[in-house]
Amino acid sequence: MSDDSSSPRRSGRKARLKQRAAPPVVNPAPPGQIGGMYRPLSEKDMQDIYATALRLLSDLGMGEVPDRLWDDLVTAGARDLGNGRIGLPKSLVEDIIAGAVKRFTLYGRDPERSIEIGGENVYFGTGGAAVNTLDLDSGLYRPSTLRDLHDFTRLQDTLDNVAWFTRCCIATDVPEPFDLDVTTAYALMKNTSKPVATAFTLAQHVDPLVAMFDIVAGGEGKFAEQPFLKTHISPVISPMRFGEDAVDVVYKCIEHNIPMSCITAAQAGATAPATLAGFLAQSLAETLASLVMVNVISPGFPMIFSNWPLVIDLRSGAFAGGGGETTVLNAASAQLSNWLGLPSGVACSMTDAKAIDAQYGVEKGMTSLAAALAGGNLIYESSGMTAALLGASFEAFILDNDMHAMTYRAMRGIEVSEENLGYDAICETILGDGHFLGSSQTHAAMERDYHYPKFADREQPRTWQEAGAQSAWRRANTRAREILAHHQPNYLSPDQDRKIRAIFKVLD
Repeated sequence: MSDDSSSPRRSGRKARLKQRAAPPVVNPAPPGQIGGMYRPLSEKDMQDIYATALRLLSDLGMGEVPDRLWDDLVTAGARDLGNGRIGLPKSLVEDIIAGAVKRFTLYGRDPERSIEIGGENVYFGTGGAAVNTLDLDSGLYRPSTLRDLHDFTRLQDTLDNVAWFTRCCIATDVPEPFDLDVTTAYALMKNTSKPVATAFTLAQHVDPLVAMFDIVAGGEGKFAEQPFLKTHISPVISPMRFGEDAVDVVYKCIEHNIPMSCITAAQAGATAPATLAGFLAQSLAETLASLVMVNVISPGFPMIFSNWPLVIDLRSGAFAGGGGETTVLNAASAQLSNWLGLPSGVACSMTDAKAIDAQYGVEKGMTSLAAALAGGNLIYESSGMTAALLGASFEAFILDNDMHAMTYRAMRGIEVSEENLGYDAICETILGDGHFLGSSQTHAAMERDYHYPKFADREQPRTWQEAGAQSAWRRANTRAREILAHHQPNYLSPDQDRKIRAIFKVLD
């Protein structure tokens, strides 16, 4: 009589029984936690900042307005203020806010990786355009390359707490702007199925790149139905003026239904006031100008209200990515955006540190936690960036992914219920074994309520020493190498890759 234990029917039944017996896998710190607990601004503060922003838009207005946009704004109710400036009346701005999209889906090519933007859900992702990469071998910075971009993209593809990927470095070995836009987009298409983002150097680059996205999406016009890529644009240049090339890109992206992050990146004490309240008023006005522009062109178009307060060191004039001012300004920006009901984007974890050291940890931890607690929907720059955005690091991606899980766990808070309070369990344990280590309540809470970091060292000093006394940087370096050696995804089919290469000069 033969043993049929390996038959498909028998083994399938055993697998089902085993699955039922195993405890469910619970992530105690998933992305998308609810923010809004930290409120650096009072209700009156927000009203005063908003009123000042509206006054700036109405009475000072915006300068350097491209002709096409000027005509569209005037048709919508804007006023010619003279001296080449256009005023956006309070009524126009408030009508635009009321009609602007409040929530939308940021699609991943894997539907399980799509995320809903808006409300108070918080997601960490990436940003930046680092021209330097912290080399895995030397531990020193060198110019970023196209190979680095491919490697960063496939590395983060494995990191669950990085919810979307914007190209984090510039391939400095690709000098031609069109080639750079093409090869950047190709690297994103090939190496991840998460929602992605890039920038278009010029408006004329958009049409051909949408042809690439259509190939990936399954045919002409398919990308626009569920766009899996958004663009980063800065159509407003501080202080209070439009940038013509970026405005042209906005028109072209709207034509192709490409969602956008319209980024205001004023710098306190340089292109915006040094006073924090004055800074917030001007940067809010500038981001509202982008919102008005987008919605005048296409009412209700998906736009992330990306008010990114940046700070310079007023002693030297150098950009400062970390510090208390960056912490509170980006948290306040998130609070203001949520108060207006708009999908928000802020920038944090832009540490000034060059190495993965104590300064790195303090600056990243403070700024990202504050922005998350304030409810920023998308927190840009928060993964992998170093050296005040001049550098990107593979080790930083690994460690930041762990940091995000800790932040999500802090945001989740404490669930208080009769079961969790556990009066009977406390009494039973104290009158019984006298400890809680073996109780069913402890076992249930162990996986449900506690996050166990992958790279924080919790061993005893002797154990740590015997294992080689490794720093967090060294452990992360080892893990990054392991991922890059073994995770070799290709999210393009051979047919898609062939069609893309038939049209574009793809550099590898």
